Amino acid sequence: MLLAVGDARTSARNHLSGTVSRVVTGPISAEVTLALPAGRSVTAGITRDSLDRLALAKGSPASALFKASSVILVALD
Repeated sequence: MLLAVGDARTSARNHLSGTVSRVVTGPISAEVTLALPAGRSVTAGITRDSLDRLALAKGSPASALFKASSVILVALD
């Protein structure tokens, strides 16, 4: 789940805040990448309707909220 900063309060334990660094749109869905502190990033897949409703664009502040069971980790050498 993505939130535009200031949208809502949440008690989610897995909450990462950053800035939208990339948006890739398709006809039905979109991929939104958030740049996080220390050079890290997280990418979320959302619907186009959600992208439009949240008004997310490159440079926008946003937060990613997620369940631990929804995480896929990739180790890069």
